[in-house]
Amino acid sequence: CYNVAYIIIAFFRFPAYSLRGPHIFAFRAPAVRGHIRRKEIYRMDNRLRVAVLFGGKSSEYEISLRSAVFALSCLSPEKYEVLPVGITRENVWKLYEGPFDRIPADEWDSPELPEIVLRPGCPKEPFGVLRGGKTEPLAVDVVFPILHGKNGEDGTVQGALQLTGVPFVGCECDASAVCMNKAFTHDALAAAGIPTAPWLCLRRENRPEFGDFEAAAREKLGYPMFVKPARAGSSVGVTKAHNAEQLRAGLDTAFAEDSIVLVEAMLSGMEVECAVMGNSRLFATEPAEIVSAEEFYDYSAKYNDIGSEVIIPARLSPELTEKVRDTARRAYSVLFCQGLSRVDMFASEEQGVFVNEVNTLPGFTSISGYPQMMAHMGIEGPELCERLIALALGQEND
Repeated sequence: CYNVAYIIIAFFRFPAYSLRGPHIFAFRAPAVRGHIRRKEIYRMDNRLRVAVLFGGKSSEYEISLRSAVFALSCLSPEKYEVLPVGITRENVWKLYEGPFDRIPADEWDSPELPEIVLRPGCPKEPFGVLRGGKTEPLAVDVVFPILHGKNGEDGTVQGALQLTGVPFVGCECDASAVCMNKAFTHDALAAAGIPTAPWLCLRRENRPEFGDFEAAAREKLGYPMFVKPARAGSSVGVTKAHNAEQLRAGLDTAFAEDSIVLVEAMLSGMEVECAVMGNSRLFATEPAEIVSAEEFYDYSAKYNDIGSEVIIPARLSPELTEKVRDTARRAYSVLFCQGLSRVDMFASEEQGVFVNEVNTLPGFTSISGYPQMMAHMGIEGPELCERLIALALGQEND
């Protein structure tokens, strides 16, 4: 009775606010570990409720777990009420209610965790928590997807979130899909006059005879060449071919990851990255130089080999540095990116700047290039997350 009376008094005392407005004047029962009470949907405090998505049905599942822990550690509990939402390898969404340090070891999931469903057309309560055969609507102010690769970075999750209407960090569905598909990225950048490596594309269902394709690739691209799944990130499934035998093996490796494969000419020059942030007013960091401990910057070199280095700022001339930053902003704009992206390029004084690929949800671990480049510009993790959330809510950075 007291709860009901409190709500009624608050409603008439503050008529400008509805029970579904941004500031909720309702009694909030004490939180119980391992359970979100239905009353908690109506909050008394002014903190933003942020749902952080991690995991996913992707070959980059483990990197997502590591990225999520970094993001979670950066979200101040004084400003944000964080709801970690884990996505299993089977694509089941669950509300995680345990300690964050269990996430990177992949020890977060359990049968007791309640499943989460999306509620299209419900921007204020975009999630539903399944408990006891019932669906409890769950209020969320903004979603922060920390997902990499397929079923996370490719527009699938973004499209689902757009159907609910809830704001979320990062690019929308169309830009995410175009950037994830390297063939689409090549076409879009070429149409805008932004240089990329010469390339060829194959589909599994109409894969040509190897001899014919090898001859065409050798003539157009020359050895060595790179073989890539068209829709994978973190260099998963990428190989470097110095001869026909390695090209054949590389195609088999790439087709194991995706039904569309790209073969690209090797570019000379320094491998560099640039972090870009913004919606209409774009901020590009000084570029980072990639020094791989392996023959090229593959998955192992990025995340496992301590011999690889990311040098910030890259050892480029001031003029070439500005050209790299300008190219990153142009690519970001041409591809209709929003929020954040990392633009990977090759740069040299002789040939200029070529875009390699654009990552709309780049690695977000403590050693990943994107947060490191932002930190070099004076934007540390907590401020970076705060700015990205503000962009998701339509608040452009200064």
